[in-house]
Amino acid sequence: MALTLVIGNKNYSSWSLRPWLAMRIAGLGFDEIRIPLDRPETKTAILKLSPNGRVPCLHDGDLRVWDSLAICEYVNERYAEGRLWPADVVARAHARSIVAEMHAGFAAVRKHLPMDIRSQLRDRGRAALQQAEVAAEVARIHAIWTGALGASKGPFLFGEFSIADAFYAPVVTRFATYNVTLAPALAAYSEQILGLAPMQAWVEAARAEVEVLAND
Repeated sequence: MALTLVIGNKNYSSWSLRPWLAMRIAGLGFDEIRIPLDRPETKTAILKLSPNGRVPCLHDGDLRVWDSLAICEYVNERYAEGRLWPADVVARAHARSIVAEMHAGFAAVRKHLPMDIRSQLRDRGRAALQQAEVAAEVARIHAIWTGALGASKGPFLFGEFSIADAFYAPVVTRFATYNVTLAPALAAYSEQILGLAPMQAWVEAARAEVEVLAND
């Protein structure tokens, strides 16, 4: 096995965090190539390593797998023996549904509450939550978490860590950055995610980065 994951800035790249975290939790060894985003050379550098010119992209020998969900699905099937999805078929369908919802939606949260781990932006968060579309999406995420945790009883969305937790991990960092108020059970879940050793390593690396995106 010679796995390499191409990622963007750890402070900003929510798409990169998802497969990185899933792979670390699954115990997979892999190298990483970090390409700083939003630089003149970024597009050329990524195109040398990723067919669609975006991160993340997984290299497994000659194979290239791009898109965060495709990478998670691949490593789950190839290397994790299916452990990254719930074993129960009903729970697995539920998990896939909320992952697909996150993968394709929540445009307002992405735009107005972008991932920025090393910052504390309470005022910006308060202003963003005054917008109806942002507030509605945040409420939807709260409902997703509440429903999953109510059924599983935690500590993760479906009991054991799954791809669903990997996909909502960037949201956990966003809620911390923008000081989004959480119900006690959801705050405990967020602390569970942030307490994971791989997550702590990612956050530490993000805080050590010096690059600043132009729109930050």
